[in-house]
Amino acid sequence: MINNLREEIRYHEYRYYVLDSPEISDAEYDQLMKKLERLEKENPELITVDSPTQRVGGEPLESFAKVEHSTPMLSLSNAFNDGELRDFANRVYKLAGTREIEFIVEHKIDGLSAILTYERGRYVQGATRGNGIIGEDVTENIRTIRSLPLRLKKDVNLELRGEVYIAKGDFEKINEQRLDRDEEPFANPRNAAAGSIRQLDPRIAAERSLSILVYDLLSYDLEGIDTHSQALNFLIEQGFKVNWHQKCDNIDEVIELCKQWTEERDKLPFEIDGIVIKVNNLALRQELGSTAKSPRWAIAFKFPAQLKTTVIKDIIISVGRTGALTPTALLQAVEIAGSTVSRATLHNEDEIKRKDIRIGDHVLIKKAGDVIPKVVKVIKNKRNGSERIFQMPDSCPVCGGEVAREGDEAVHRCTNVTSCPAQRREGIIHFVSRNAMNIDGVGPALIDQLLDRDLIEDYADLYGLNKDMLLPLDRIGEKSAANVIEAIQMSKQRSLHRLIFALGIRHVGAGVGRVLTEHYHSISNLSRATQEELEQIDEIGPVIAASIVYFFKEIRNQRVIDKLRAAGVKMEEKKVVDNQEKPLQDKKFVFTGGLEKYTRNEAKELVLSAGGKVTSSLSKNTDYLVVGDNPGSKFEKASELGVEILNEEGFDELLGL
Repeated sequence: MINNLREEIRYHEYRYYVLDSPEISDAEYDQLMKKLERLEKENPELITVDSPTQRVGGEPLESFAKVEHSTPMLSLSNAFNDGELRDFANRVYKLAGTREIEFIVEHKIDGLSAILTYERGRYVQGATRGNGIIGEDVTENIRTIRSLPLRLKKDVNLELRGEVYIAKGDFEKINEQRLDRDEEPFANPRNAAAGSIRQLDPRIAAERSLSILVYDLLSYDLEGIDTHSQALNFLIEQGFKVNWHQKCDNIDEVIELCKQWTEERDKLPFEIDGIVIKVNNLALRQELGSTAKSPRWAIAFKFPAQLKTTVIKDIIISVGRTGALTPTALLQAVEIAGSTVSRATLHNEDEIKRKDIRIGDHVLIKKAGDVIPKVVKVIKNKRNGSERIFQMPDSCPVCGGEVAREGDEAVHRCTNVTSCPAQRREGIIHFVSRNAMNIDGVGPALIDQLLDRDLIEDYADLYGLNKDMLLPLDRIGEKSAANVIEAIQMSKQRSLHRLIFALGIRHVGAGVGRVLTEHYHSISNLSRATQEELEQIDEIGPVIAASIVYFFKEIRNQRVIDKLRAAGVKMEEKKVVDNQEKPLQDKKFVFTGGLEKYTRNEAKELVLSAGGKVTSSLSKNTDYLVVGDNPGSKFEKASELGVEILNEEGFDELLGL
């Protein structure tokens, strides 16, 4: 009886999550699940790991185990135009000795690659791609994906590859929920999916509406599968949700499909950033082989960035936690890459002058990396004389303090460091943010109320709050007030590197926080460090060192730290020996120019977590220079020194992202 019930539930899960064609209502499905849960509770000896009730279970992990892939997960070479697609086809024709070759075209889903293993028809392991050779064991998180079959129709051994993603509609719902909880919304579906799969608690992954599309059968103990299309059809028969695919007899048909999906990509319920073209015949794939980085039998056609025309209605100024004044263009709203864009950062005065951007201008915009809105160029022939030249203000728009531009910096800053309300507000928002003290439930809306009612003056005052002080505030009830106080108290035990980052020391990102923790192990030790001593650390140059010393000398900062210490916030951390294998151990990185997909701190954190080091100065000992927009003199210097230069795509490839 219990096995029949499991099969019935699996069938309805397949109809709902894979075919999108349910045969019963949600309430009827829930009744079946409750019945199975009751039977398993009464007969625990009958519970199996592939039961529908076992998708979410177990305690949160302390860390992910490493998984060595049976075959290297290579990256695909990219093509950006018709000519490069024809070059790819001609290389295949030449190596194969024939032009009679069938290609398979697939969507390039913008998500996170996963390698799945089944033994005797049962799901046993899920792993991330990692660096292509070693990934992370995320078995329990992938198990939570409802469209993934835990048991196949055949008792076969399989290893296959798929893409984990979050559909556009689900992504919008997740962000609405996060905003309701005063949490920072996710930047894009890809980051949300990747972050969800790498949660140590599977219950969090289960809440994120993850989906998976399978697109490659890597190894199998089957006969009669000679082509990629046959492999995909077999996977469909086994209950998998398989990526869209279409056969093409020649490269002209491939190019037509690439053009079609370039225009129609927004019609899909999930994000794609290109089209993948593969040789269909599996034996020919083996014959064609691979280079050190990429298979010769496949290529990815990358979509060009979508450009739209709009008008700059105004330019406004925001003030950040370090006093930086950032100009932002208010745009006539326009749809681009699947979302409505009404703002674009203009970075600084130099950027505005370089592009000659004026209020009232017609401009071309795109989403840099399909994420961040960016002004590409001004359409000057549409000017009619009504446009206005923008001037950076001489005084802070928030506090009226003097604005200055120091040395060769491109940024204007409010010099009223101790009293500017905008800097205080942004400093508190930074302190509670996910990468800092990660205080759940304390978002901008609550912080504004706390400041407006003089309940706090700085982030240290958060630790003096109690439930009765919160209850009179808007949208705060008994339960939410208790949750906020609990989250604040829990944050007292955060790692020291998080606290150092949270303090808001100028130029000190999350990565530098880790470096300082490794060297000093306590706030007291760090506060006594001299500039000369700090500069002896590879990752810390004169600017960062001076900023650290200045921060701890400032009387107001000393008082805030004293309040944190008195509140019981952890101020020290014992040295921990990390024996975990790191793919970029001791490799030295320098960044230059503006990155599209990451903030500079996010990029540094990625390097440090992989065992690498990040420095601000370039030398012959630097291993990699990562180059973004407007790289400056470091690009030329790296070429002279023979330092390997990576663009963002190469950086992702090196990190296995």
